[in-house]
Order: sequence, then C-alpha cells, then structure tokens
Amino acid sequence: MRIIILSIATAIVGLLSQPAFSQEQQPTVKRDTITNQNRITELEAEKERLIRIEKEALKAKLSAIENQLASNEITTEEAEKQKMDFATIAAKNIENRTAIIDNQIALLERDQNLKLDEGGFRLVFGAGTDRIFGVDFRDNNDENSVEKVTYDKRTSSSLVVAVGLNNAIIEAQSLDDSPYKIGGSRFFELGWAWKTRVFDNSNWLRFRYGFSFQFNGLKMENNQYLVERGDQTVLETFPLDLDKSKIRFDNLVIPIHFEIGSSKKVVKEDRIRYNTGGKFKLGLGGYAGLNILTIQKLKYEEEGNNRKDKFKRDYNTNNFIYGLSGYVGVGDFAVYLKYDLNTIFKDNPIDQRNVSLGVRFDFD
Repeated sequence: MRIIILSIATAIVGLLSQPAFSQEQQPTVKRDTITNQNRITELEAEKERLIRIEKEALKAKLSAIENQLASNEITTEEAEKQKMDFATIAAKNIENRTAIIDNQIALLERDQNLKLDEGGFRLVFGAGTDRIFGVDFRDNNDENSVEKVTYDKRTSSSLVVAVGLNNAIIEAQSLDDSPYKIGGSRFFELGWAWKTRVFDNSNWLRFRYGFSFQFNGLKMENNQYLVERGDQTVLETFPLDLDKSKIRFDNLVIPIHFEIGSSKKVVKEDRIRYNTGGKFKLGLGGYAGLNILTIQKLKYEEEGNNRKDKFKRDYNTNNFIYGLSGYVGVGDFAVYLKYDLNTIFKDNPIDQRNVSLGVRFDFD
C-alpha cells in the first residue's frame, strides 16, 4: 500500500510539471436560460479544477518536505512517512470532493427538470493582495473564488499601536532642564506593518516594514509658547495666564526593523506556520518620512471668556523626518523607543531632537 501511494504522489508531481492544456473560454449563459447539459458541462469542469487544486497542494507539501530533508530538519524515514500521509489525504480529498459533483451530475441526468444552484456571489474578508481594504466579492463559479491556503506563508501583516511619553533632547541640556513638561508631552503612533521571514526554514530573523502615522506632542512649561522670529522658532512668555500650551507634529513615516526572536513551528496537514505568540522579540531599525502638519494649541481666559486658539503654521520645522527606533518585548507587547536624528527646527542655533519612550502593540 505504501509503495502504491508513493507511486501515485510521484506520478502527480510528474503530471504537474507538464504544460497545462488550455481551453477556449465559453460564452457566458444567463441563469434563466441555462440547460441541464450546460450545467453538467460546468460540473465536469469544476471536478477537473478541484482535482488540479488538490494536486497542486500536494506538490507544494512534497516540495516542502524535500527542503526540510535537505536541511536535515527531518530524517529520511520521517520524510517518507509524511509524504505517504499527505498523499493519502490528497487521494481521500479528491475522492470525497469529486463524489459530491458526481452525485449532482447523476441527479441532473435522471431528472431533466431539476435545477441546481449555478453559483452566486459571496463576501470574503481578511488580508490579501487581491482585496481592497480587506474585502472583495467572489463569483462561486470563478476558478479564483476558492480560497487557497498557502502551505508555507512567509509574510504576515498586523496593526501597530504605540503610545507613551514624548520630549526633546536639547543640545548641552539635560531632560531635567527641558522647557517641555515630562508628563504632559506625549506621543501616539498608529500604523500597519508586514513581517517577512528572512530564511526559508528558520524564523529567528524577521524583516518588518510598513507605514505609520506618528503624533509627537510637546507641552510647554512656565506659561510659554512658541513664536516664529524670522528663520528661528523661540519660546516666549504669553501675556496672559495659559491653561494649556502645546505643539504637535504629525508625521507620516515608513518604519523598517529587523526583528530577532524565537517562535514555535506549527505543522499541520495543509500548512506550516511559525507562531510568535508569547515569545521574546527584539527589533532594531529606523524610520523616514514627512512632516504633514504642525499645529500649536493655546487655552486661556481673556476678559472672562475662555479662548482656544489653534495655529497651523510651518514654525520652521524640518519637513523630512528620519530617526532610529527599537523595541523589546514578549508576544504582541513591547517597550518602544524612537529618536529623531533630524532637528525639530531647521535654523535654531541650539539643536532640539524629538525622543519618545512608551509601549508598543503589534496585533499579529
């Protein structure tokens, strides 16, 4: 039995290596005029398609086993056993799936008045390069409508959320002497990231990349606010008592990190996955992008009336943002540090650079 199944698997791989026979596309027939013979023809084509999908899936699994064997991850005996198991599963899948179609064909041949569902549309949600914002419509009769499980998926995506304290590193000055409030200055980051396994058969090193919106806020102390004086931006005392004085820099950046960490390899019948849940991780890299908005907010009372002023100006800020960042944590959670290498203000005589420390969540 084992030799027979292995022979079947070998024959399948051999057949798949040959060029596929192409058919001319038939004209679309409207639902209300389709005949049973037309439907039988469609079911026969569907049967061939399902067989081809199972063969392609088996070919991918056998190829993955050969790669594991070549890299000494499994023994020859284990490889042979896995090949036999996968070939057995593929044969049973083909038998079960084609039996359903054969029964439909038999029903149509016996009863000329019987009408089976010819198809329809369905919604598909999730990640995928062929979808718009994670959603698409699929025709059930379309060959591409069947979801194909990727046997060895090297790239995944996730939502990134980070929040924490923000401030500025000022030349020849410590954070204790900063004109910006330590507790009142904060940052928030929201983005989307892709994570790709660098090596074929190991997940200890990952390449993480994507895009993020960073909102860096600085809250001024001692009743001060920022004023443009020519090419420079300086702090000055506001003429009234300020309830709030804050400036925010909104940036769109592309972060890139190399991530090091352990993971658990999960092997199933139809897929291999590397699970990093609850595992240690260390990410080192940087980011680059653009400042898309600078806004200063002032809150104060004037002649018994509460005032809220918002000033959207250039404030002589650097439009090109770039810096270094890193994180260390477990699973989805990490402590996160980022530091702008560019100065906040272009022509100020004393350099100021934004720095952020907080927590980061990668919802893989």
